[in-house]
This record gives sequence, structure tokens and C-alpha cells, in this order.
Amino acid sequence: MSETRPRPTAGDPPPGGRRTVPRINEDWAATITGLALLVLALLGAIPAWLVP
Repeated sequence: MSETRPRPTAGDPPPGGRRTVPRINEDWAATITGLALLVLALLGAIPAWLVP
């Protein structure tokens, strides 16, 4: 009789015991950075001429 392993779920660590860090796409990083600069410029925290 063969034993079956339980199927891994999304919360289980990958084989080897190391958890992987979620990676952010380069496009999303640029979008978030641009929005943060826009908000800072609109709030007056940084001069508007500094943001192209």
C-alpha cells in the first residue's frame, strides 16, 4: 500500500524550507514611485519643478 502526501497549500513553505519573497514587477515599481512623487508634489512636500 502506498502512502500519498497531502497536497501543498498556498500557505505552506516551498520544499527546502525557504519562504520566497513576493517580487514586484519593474512596471509596478515605476508606477508606485511616480504616484508617490505626484502626491508629494501636490502636497507641497517637494517643489513641483523637481518632478519632470
